Amino acid sequence: MENTGLKILVHASAFFAPFLVPVIVFLISQDKEVKKLSIQALLFQLALGVLIFVSSLLIVFIIGIPMLIVFGLMGIIIPIMGIIRALNNEQFDYPIVGSWYQ
Repeated sequence: MENTGLKILVHASAFFAPFLVPVIVFLISQDKEVKKLSIQALLFQLALGVLIFVSSLLIVFIIGIPMLIVFGLMGIIIPIMGIIRALNNEQFDYPIVGSWYQ
């Protein structure tokens, strides 16, 4: 798999440019697997942003605090899992949005 670097870049972009990098990789890549991964990463970051926003609104009702913790950890752990899978040349589908875009 010659696109391991692009896959790692898409996963790692969650920490520095979660929306810009997947769009750019989608536009410049010719590999269908990398395109699929970049769309999944973008959708995951959008869904996670919405979930964190809703959780922050629910802080008033106390339930938002544990939700923020869980979604914050997801935003850190899931991309790291993707980087590890990309380094091992294994396929990775993002949770939540993996089935949205096949």
